[in-house]
Amino acid sequence: MITYNKSKKNFGYASSLFYALKQLLLFVTLCVCFQAHAANSINGIRIWPAPESTRVVFDLSKKPDYKYFSLSSPQRLVIDFKDSRSLISFQNIIKDDRRIKRIRKSKPKNKNSTRIVLELADNYQLTVFPLAPIGQYGNRLVIDLYDKNRVPKNVDNTSPDAKRDIVVAIVAGHGGDDPGSIGAKGSYEKHVTLKIARKLAALINNHPGMKAFMIRQGDYYVTHDRKPKLARKNKADLLISIHADAFTSPKPSGASVLVQSTRRANSEFARLIANRQKESELLGGAGETIKKTKDTNLAITLADMKKEHTMKSSYEFATHVLKQLKKVTKLHKKKPEGLSLAVLKAPDIPSVLIETGFISNPKDEKNLNSSAHQQKLAKAIYTAVDTYFTQNPPSGNLTAASRVTEHKVARGESLSVVAHQYKVSVRELKKTNNLTSNIIRVGQTLKIPQAE
Repeated sequence: MITYNKSKKNFGYASSLFYALKQLLLFVTLCVCFQAHAANSINGIRIWPAPESTRVVFDLSKKPDYKYFSLSSPQRLVIDFKDSRSLISFQNIIKDDRRIKRIRKSKPKNKNSTRIVLELADNYQLTVFPLAPIGQYGNRLVIDLYDKNRVPKNVDNTSPDAKRDIVVAIVAGHGGDDPGSIGAKGSYEKHVTLKIARKLAALINNHPGMKAFMIRQGDYYVTHDRKPKLARKNKADLLISIHADAFTSPKPSGASVLVQSTRRANSEFARLIANRQKESELLGGAGETIKKTKDTNLAITLADMKKEHTMKSSYEFATHVLKQLKKVTKLHKKKPEGLSLAVLKAPDIPSVLIETGFISNPKDEKNLNSSAHQQKLAKAIYTAVDTYFTQNPPSGNLTAASRVTEHKVARGESLSVVAHQYKVSVRELKKTNNLTSNIIRVGQTLKIPQAE
């Protein structure tokens, strides 16, 4: 009896174990079958709001196979991920974005796919593209939603005759889902560059006659093509892009300054000439002539003069920056270096890229995270800006208006001759030198105000 009961009890245990194993096997089989069909998985989603756009990044385990379409009334963007499953929750994923109201899942076309819907506040200009793995990121699908009326606020001059400020466009390198280089201690280049950029902007804005325009003011990404366009819309006289260098070895250190390579500049020049009907705004005052003239040789000559002036000015400013940087940090390169860089491609705006140090070098990384060192770097760059524009003030601004040169009167010169030579009026010349008559003498030194 006892033996029988014991055997029956053991048989019950065996049955329970067999049933559990059977259920486990069924579960594993289902998972394997599902995985066989769902070849990809959505592992994360990141949202980066910016003043002009919002970027949505889907992180996937493999290269995405996708299709998308838009719907209106209400406005929606629908993305179908083929052979994919979602491992994330979409609840409370939208917080402070004015373009996306909600992100949710919807019923897919087939059971092995995932359909995601972005409920939008308006109809936006749309860009959708995949990105291959790089650095800390794997496969991604990127969605950029751009405001259709992307016209930045231009520099406000109180009247047509007002002396305008010198405008310096400042690019804080990287941003948003692009962290840039990452230091050994986990420092992100995008954070370092933004801090230095803000300090530089504050110094420039405190200088009478100068104004800083930040290409990005927060942690979001601005495309390379967009940066010079934003600078131009805000009438920038100079573009400064701030970065932190990196290398596979921790040994390299120090700052350097880069300018556009001659080859890249010539390539952009050829593109501009080929599209001169559309690209005339890139060349300031000469733009309309270049656009309307039927004389191709004249268009090429004018555009080439502008390009050469911009390259020369960029190099000159770069030397000013290096001169100031070496006072506060070690230099990696003692002369400006030419590289092909998209952010520096504007043919009408002197542009430089400043590598403030190597974030991959332990000492540099520590310095780059120091607020005091960031301030020193910003002050050095600001001093270079001040020195450069004191020597090369753009016409029609406060610095140019206050700049005074000197002229020593030579034999045969009259006040009207000197005024004509410097393109100023006799009245302004007399006023600047406190003259009560038009009589001047040989050897006399005259102060020449900047032409209006």
